Amino acid sequence: MKILVLNAGSSSQKSCLYNLAGGVPELAPAPLWEGEIDWSVEPGKAAIQVKANGVVQRETIATDFKHDATQQLMQSLWSGKTQVLQQPSDIEAVGHRVVHGGEEYRDSVRVTPAVKAAIARLATFAPVHNPVNLEGIEAMEALLGPDIPQVAVFDTAFHAHLAPAVYVYPGPYEWLADGIRRYGFHGTSHKYCAHRAAQILGRELADLRLITCHLGNGASLAAIRHGYSVDTTMGFTPLDGLMMGSRSGSIDPGILIYLMRKKGYTADDLDTMLNRASGIKGISGVGADMRQLFAAIDQGNSRAQLALEMYIHHLQASLGSMLANLGGLDGLVFTAGVGENVPLIRAATCQAFEFLGVKIDLEKNNAHPIDVDIALPDSQVRILVIHTQEDWAIALEAWQVITNASGG
Repeated sequence: MKILVLNAGSSSQKSCLYNLAGGVPELAPAPLWEGEIDWSVEPGKAAIQVKANGVVQRETIATDFKHDATQQLMQSLWSGKTQVLQQPSDIEAVGHRVVHGGEEYRDSVRVTPAVKAAIARLATFAPVHNPVNLEGIEAMEALLGPDIPQVAVFDTAFHAHLAPAVYVYPGPYEWLADGIRRYGFHGTSHKYCAHRAAQILGRELADLRLITCHLGNGASLAAIRHGYSVDTTMGFTPLDGLMMGSRSGSIDPGILIYLMRKKGYTADDLDTMLNRASGIKGISGVGADMRQLFAAIDQGNSRAQLALEMYIHHLQASLGSMLANLGGLDGLVFTAGVGENVPLIRAATCQAFEFLGVKIDLEKNNAHPIDVDIALPDSQVRILVIHTQEDWAIALEAWQVITNASGG
């Protein structure tokens, strides 16, 4: 079965094509084809990159319409040097990342008009993400027709088993009736990394207590027991929890009341400030990217140094909370852009928990580890760096939904 994966974001879109002929492999295979669209390079233009058949093609097209760029990208699947299909109908299913599934969707589902309506409705909770996820679904419907099954894979689904004491906020109980509760996000990544950690350690996932640290521009932790998420740092929206690239993470809500009363801030002002002008970017003043941050630190920028120290502090504090909820720890997993590529963050985080027997091998930590245990032999906790494979996980979820529906 050839499955196309669409991971649509506000400023970029990543796509992959997988071939699941002969069943599901134990390890994530390389995609047959990879495509990416970046709308942030220049206003009114889309930068397109395609990899397939050992070829890398790049082009920039003038368009303000995401649908046009998506169509241009998809045509490279069945034409030109990157052709891997004979025709669009060779695609047998499409898997979509959808950030917010609310309380209705605890598993991945085939897309129907009702599912699309729910994704649109839940955009109230994820205004940056759900609308573009829905645009991706509709773009594929327009390009491939209604007969190609599409599957929505929800970031929130992995956290559907949180206990009420974890997901209910300590505000008025009536909030629950309005859907105001902790949902958690990055579920596809947390789930994949938990399963991969069990493979690397040669143990059953059901026997492990894990904390997975998805540290990218957006960042969250998940405490995992018996293969299920039992706590997580993101909440009602992806704004809660850790300090992130441009998002504040958890702050005193009284600050927002103060800004509205004393400074005249509107809801839109607060939204922009907390989502796009806070976190590492807001503190450092140099940007949301860790590479920019370290370059500024090397030049003696004190605000950049403060941002790094704050990032590590908030990460350590949240890990302590997760540890308490798990009642112990077998494995600590680092993943995503920062988690996989910044050894200083991993080392500083682990060294704070040496009193619990967490011992990191600094030589392994600095050797660009991927899918490797970087703990010292006598560490009481295994420390893993895992390359998150969200696209493959989405393809696998789509395969399972379609196979189960057909009785396969």
